[in-house]
Amino acid sequence: MHCQKIATEYYQSMHALIFAVEEINGDHELLPNITLGFQIFDKCTTLRRSAKGVLLMLSGGKKMTPNYHCYREAPLAGIVGDSGSTHSILMAEILGLYRYPQISYLSTSPVLSDRNRFPSFFRTIPSDEVQMRGLAQLVSYFDWSWVGFLADDDDYGQFGLQMAKQEIIRTGACVAFSENILIGQPNRNAPQLAKVIRESSAKVVVVIASDHNFVILVEELLKENVTDKIWVASEGWVTSALLSEEKFQVVLVGTIGFAIHGAKMPEFTKYFQRLHPLKDFHDPFIEEFWEQTFSCTLLNQNNLFQLNSNSTIQACTRNEKLESLLTENYHRIPLNVYTAVYSIAWALQGLLNCVQRTEPFHYGGCSSIISFHPWQLLYYIQNLNVKTRLGNQIVFDDKGNPPAIYDIVNWHVSTNGTLEQVVVGSYDLSASDGNTLKINSPDITWIDSKTQVPVSKCSPSCPSGFRQMIVPGKPSCCYECARCPQGQISNRTGFIGYPQPENCLLRQMAFGLAFAFCISCVLAKTITVIIAFNATKPGSRLKQWIGLKVSYCVIVFCVFNQFCMCVMWLIFSPPFPELDTNTKPGIIIVYCNEGSTPAFWCMLGYLGLLATISFIVAFLARRLPDSFNEAKFITFSMLAFLSVWVSFIPAYLSARGMYTVAMEVFAILSSTWAVVICIFMPKMFMVLFRPHLNSREHIIRN
Repeated sequence: MHCQKIATEYYQSMHALIFAVEEINGDHELLPNITLGFQIFDKCTTLRRSAKGVLLMLSGGKKMTPNYHCYREAPLAGIVGDSGSTHSILMAEILGLYRYPQISYLSTSPVLSDRNRFPSFFRTIPSDEVQMRGLAQLVSYFDWSWVGFLADDDDYGQFGLQMAKQEIIRTGACVAFSENILIGQPNRNAPQLAKVIRESSAKVVVVIASDHNFVILVEELLKENVTDKIWVASEGWVTSALLSEEKFQVVLVGTIGFAIHGAKMPEFTKYFQRLHPLKDFHDPFIEEFWEQTFSCTLLNQNNLFQLNSNSTIQACTRNEKLESLLTENYHRIPLNVYTAVYSIAWALQGLLNCVQRTEPFHYGGCSSIISFHPWQLLYYIQNLNVKTRLGNQIVFDDKGNPPAIYDIVNWHVSTNGTLEQVVVGSYDLSASDGNTLKINSPDITWIDSKTQVPVSKCSPSCPSGFRQMIVPGKPSCCYECARCPQGQISNRTGFIGYPQPENCLLRQMAFGLAFAFCISCVLAKTITVIIAFNATKPGSRLKQWIGLKVSYCVIVFCVFNQFCMCVMWLIFSPPFPELDTNTKPGIIIVYCNEGSTPAFWCMLGYLGLLATISFIVAFLARRLPDSFNEAKFITFSMLAFLSVWVSFIPAYLSARGMYTVAMEVFAILSSTWAVVICIFMPKMFMVLFRPHLNSREHIIRN
């Protein structure tokens, strides 16, 4: 299949490079009096041709002589390519030895971000590391928890598969199957893959592959009438013209995925539409492209007899116009090629604008634009921050990657029966509002033109009165529904009292602050009683402390200390929800992890400290006159309070899961009622059963 068919998008990419070079050469501000040239090598999807093209370029472009540049021509500034990650890795390992700048327009493997291994590699397309995180967010957005995976068995597919699975599992989804498209086999193992897909209960399949590999599987799926799956596409095939043919629509309609961010290029569209075999005879691909585009054969001396003898072959009139077919001026891959060419041009402009003694290199001199070292140009590419005529920003991070932005596209059936890709959202890591994933759901069309999101779950949600029970040996998404025990039935679908992050943050903080306030009030009351009795003594200086100010100060001071402790807890090690799978085999207990155990015990210890101080103060004041004295009641209340929380410590440490919560709730209620009963029950007894003792006359008489 190699080199037998023109790929329209790559043919457009080739002309995007030519168009960019011609546009730069016609620009009087960018590289004035400098003419850029180019050489184009067709790799033909083979590694051997990619290596050959690199060595030819390094040798001067005419004859391959490793380690020698044999021709006195303009210097090689940089290389635009390759499209495939595997091919780019091979090229980058060679070019990196000489520090020749290489800018790929379609290679997405995260391996290429390794600056130690590939010091001169850049790209105008984001890394797969970003794309796979985005695909996982896309799957999570539609609540798909049962997902299959297909991937090419090359660098692009395998690294993407590894990261996508990891990210999707982290969001809580499960993998139904994971299969490789064997690109070394002519049939790509399509029959076996089609069988796995057909028999799987997963309705959603994530495909990380290139179009020329995936199309063989799609043809097999079409043959076996597998038409009920939703395909989540990587950028490798989501905008493929090869897969957009009318015959594939029953299989691929409803596909959604990440596409290379595109933009309108009206001038390039006009340039491309003006191409014609009679005018562009220097283009070795124009005739083949013309015949393939218009489904006809161009007349020449070699095929004239064949055309005359075979009535089924249609001859091209040469009056065909590309305007009638290629009316779309929204480009993706050509935009990346265009940006790559401009990156090299602006780097050369930086070299041209060099001023003596300000050059960043160690000798402080400037190199000539017609004689420079490749590593010198590499510096200017790494530090680019400019805009092209189209308004897109050219900037690379320290790993050679551009700003990460993707278009989310959905496959609809167009009016002429072919598949078209409609932009329905975006994934932008630099979004100003922080919302990286934006999807316009009403614009999405699924299988059979349905607008409702398809469901892809291993097991349906359990109805009210049933719970999910994990099946041994199966993923967590595949469960059985078992009837809930008596008293444990939820009237809402979905795992009662599920801990939320905000609840975990606030539950212990609210408890600590509330109890600190209560105990500080008791402490303030005790201090007020002592001051009141001692202030009546002749010559006492405590009279100035009688009033509400002392009580307020005590309460504010005690609560403020607890508040500061809680704030430090939240900042450095806040509580968070966690899954406990060890306490009870077969059952997942969701609970709030305290984050910092020392912080939790410090909070409880502070409450104990306040209660102890209140107990000591009240105990020392127990001998004050009984009629006015509440110190005895406060002493008993603090004694009960401390008893409950001292016994809470071993009980809490020996409990697990939900029992720790039960222990803490019991301690809170017990200590609260102990304080209330010890302080207020004697008063209520006097008011209700001994009212004659609760009078001014009785108190004065005593």
